[in-house]
Amino acid sequence: MKVRLTFLAASLLLAACSGPAPRLDSGVQPPSAWQSADTPGALQSNRQWWTQFGSPELERLVEQARLGSYDLAAAVARVRQAEASATIAGAPLLPELKAGLNANRQKLIHGKGYSQLDVSPENRSLDYYDAELSASYEIDFWGGNRAARDSAVFGVQASEFDRATVELTLLSGVANSYTQALALREQARIAELNLKNAQNVLQLVQTRFDAGSATALELAQQKSLVAEQQRRLPLVQQQAREALISLAALLGQPVQALPLPEQSFAQLHWPDIASGVPSDLLSRRPDIASAEARLAAAQADVTVARAAMLPKITLTASLGSGADLAADLLRTTFYNLSSGLTAPIFNNGRLSAERDKAKARQDELLETYRGAIINGFADVEKALSSIRGLDEQRQWQSEELSQAQTAFDIAQSRYQAGAEDLLTVLQTQRTLYAAQDLNVQLRLSRLQASIALYKALGGGWGGDLTEMRRMD
Repeated sequence: MKVRLTFLAASLLLAACSGPAPRLDSGVQPPSAWQSADTPGALQSNRQWWTQFGSPELERLVEQARLGSYDLAAAVARVRQAEASATIAGAPLLPELKAGLNANRQKLIHGKGYSQLDVSPENRSLDYYDAELSASYEIDFWGGNRAARDSAVFGVQASEFDRATVELTLLSGVANSYTQALALREQARIAELNLKNAQNVLQLVQTRFDAGSATALELAQQKSLVAEQQRRLPLVQQQAREALISLAALLGQPVQALPLPEQSFAQLHWPDIASGVPSDLLSRRPDIASAEARLAAAQADVTVARAAMLPKITLTASLGSGADLAADLLRTTFYNLSSGLTAPIFNNGRLSAERDKAKARQDELLETYRGAIINGFADVEKALSSIRGLDEQRQWQSEELSQAQTAFDIAQSRYQAGAEDLLTVLQTQRTLYAAQDLNVQLRLSRLQASIALYKALGGGWGGDLTEMRRMD
């Protein structure tokens, strides 16, 4: 009972001492605000950001990806490996206990024996038994063992953040592939309508040609445009199929098992997203948190390398018993206490090189941490700039599409009445088709810019990062 209470008290003490680890100083000063204009939005919606696009179908696909992705499952397995490594690294902080039980028989088979044997011709066999319970403990005088444990714990945190990064990349990939598949299907629908429209104009030109009011050149020009639309249609359909194949791969299943999307592209909408301030990014992006955890682990490794250069004190205690008969095994007991001091004297510079290697590794990871922060800032800036630019483009492109439709309708009516030549109709057709395609492409780019901003801001793992930074 006393032993249990002791372990309980130790656990409570460790829990009381644990808390959020202080953030390492990267030396990178975050800007006070983003360069691109921010839009109002709700930060709390980032936790399940994929629900903000108005697509229950996308939400189902995200859940399938979280359950079926092999990349995510591999990342989870790496977390378990790191947890096991942390347990191994923390083992030397407590004494190691071993128990042994031996049964021995010695018998002289031939000859008279010799001085190293316990048997002789008069007593040709001998049985004896012994049992031992031993404990050994290295005093962590220089903190090397604790630093090794801390390094492994930071490794667990880094693997958790890496798993979060894989999940964030996976889910944003699902959202991008899904929106792309819907956009390409919409482009295929528009291509079919444009093909029918071009064929209708061709019938009109053919009628005028047969009546002698249209030239062979005009007929050939319109046939060329119809052929162009016929060529484009299978290309867009092929791209739509490839987008579904990519989406199925992200879900961890063959494309044959993926039902065709039912939602229309026009039903998707993008939310307003608040990007906060740049300094918030340090606690919201799992890749930055992973770089920070690996830097903390490297700092602990430097302590381990330095401790290896200093003397070590080991304490050993054993309790044993022995007897000639198994029934008497516990009647004779003894104990043994020992201590040892070992210190490195000459190792041809190996230990100092290990220390220098650990320090160089720390320097490397510090630069990696700084780079992750700067790249994170850049990702957000690019996404905000893209959103702003696309919103401006779409504002004018809507007018462009409206006027292109009006121009084509007028040109077609005037050509049918004989008041306009076919060249004007062809130009307005191509302008209208390009405007319709561009409208879909800009809408897709705007949706994917919102996805990119969510990803750049760390998705919905900001709250989890705080919890995962706690030392075990």
